[in-house]
Amino acid sequence: MSPSLLFIFVISYFVILLAVAWYTGRNSNNESFFIGNKNSNWMLVAFGMIGTSLSGVTFVSVPGGVGSGNFFYFQIVLGYLLGYMVIAFVLIPLYYRLNLTSIYTYLEKRFGVKAHKAGAFFFILSRLVGATARLYLVISVLQIFIFDKLGIPFELTALVILVLILLYTFEGGVKTIIYTDTLQTTGMLLGLVICIIVIIRAMNMDFSEALSLMSAKGYTKVFNTDIKSGSFFLKQIIGGAFIAIAMTGLDQEMMQKNISVKTPRDSQKNIISFSLVLVVVNFLFLFLGGILYLYADSRHLTVAPDDLFPTIALSEEFSGVIGIVFIIALISALFPSVDGAITSITSCFCLDILNLDSKKGTEKEKKKTRLKVHFSFAVVFFIMVLLFKAINDKLIIDFILKFASITYGPLLGLFSFGILTRRTLNEKFIWVICIVAPLLALGIDVCCSPEWYEKKLHMSLGLKDVSQTIFGGYKIGTELILINGFFTFCGLYFISKKAQAIEQKSPSVIG
Repeated sequence: MSPSLLFIFVISYFVILLAVAWYTGRNSNNESFFIGNKNSNWMLVAFGMIGTSLSGVTFVSVPGGVGSGNFFYFQIVLGYLLGYMVIAFVLIPLYYRLNLTSIYTYLEKRFGVKAHKAGAFFFILSRLVGATARLYLVISVLQIFIFDKLGIPFELTALVILVLILLYTFEGGVKTIIYTDTLQTTGMLLGLVICIIVIIRAMNMDFSEALSLMSAKGYTKVFNTDIKSGSFFLKQIIGGAFIAIAMTGLDQEMMQKNISVKTPRDSQKNIISFSLVLVVVNFLFLFLGGILYLYADSRHLTVAPDDLFPTIALSEEFSGVIGIVFIIALISALFPSVDGAITSITSCFCLDILNLDSKKGTEKEKKKTRLKVHFSFAVVFFIMVLLFKAINDKLIIDFILKFASITYGPLLGLFSFGILTRRTLNEKFIWVICIVAPLLALGIDVCCSPEWYEKKLHMSLGLKDVSQTIFGGYKIGTELILINGFFTFCGLYFISKKAQAIEQKSPSVIG
């Protein structure tokens, strides 16, 4: 398919986004940017959150992972359901009761300023690295199949895409993103379904025949019963639950949209409906991965997992329609995770680090500060994308998943300690615990998975004997975030004391 034609469709897609941003961003203010004036439609928020949760990494990597991991990823998805129930019935009521704009304000109300800053810092760090890694992965795909053929360098592609994202998020913020995410989620899901139908027809099969053949090849195995494996089903389900709690319920980007809804009941309906649809969508991505591998086997095609989907979708065997659909679906999957990330990081920095909402000054002065922060983070995003290109290793996505487990662990520990206990903390040691606990969790992970670091990071750690002797070959999987949160919780307990009677009014679920 002509790269020039694909380029025209990419630009047209951006023009539509900019038109939506202009319409929704009219007469916007800081409250519109941060929480959408608390007037968002819960159904739009729920639908748009699907795109934010999945991202371009899911679009490319989940189907590609079926070849080596079967449908084991679905174990994590089942865990998500449990985590979303905790968010709906524990965290949402808490956030609304306290009337929060930034969810990390809860930590200040409960423990003090240092806990507030620590929570905001770990969110910004995790979102900054995670979002730029996702952006790099998708830009790389677009670069290979479109922009390299047009003679456009990677750096210019990244710059233009970030400028366009900046343009349509600059004014409206959350108010705009709720609508653009809805548009983008629609594009992603339509692309997913169309690609499944076209590829199945290319193999002269129907849905049930493809599923039967996948099952015969072992791709559809969902539950891993090997207790030592990193994808053992209990690890994945429990780990998935805590990943959902931490990376959605304790994440300003995700909850910023939820608390922009009028009432807590509507916000709960949003979370529950979103979680159920997400199960179906993830199954479709896994099913797509299975038929991609069936197609590759039938054509004797050998390609890296992350390149499987784009290579087949943009191959000469298919008409130009599927190539266009794939590109639009891919960028639709990318932008909800990037535009939301840059907006939420801006919000978090303004509200939690700069305390913009409590500072004196006119609305115009505060808006000027917010715009400067927004632009500055766009520049940081650009630098980070170039850094990932310099590393030039698609396996870095595996590292990012571990990075998220490390950075969200302190958030999990802080919030759970605040909600489940009435104890107060010695503030001067909060940062120490929030740094030591992740390092300890990372150290245990290194000891359990020395070959992972040798293969992915090219670091010879010489820990294989330690791994076998102490841990018996046990591999840490998604439960890393739970281990990290547990260490943080224990450390916080060590620096805590019983609250005085008057302090027991601190906001917690127990009290």
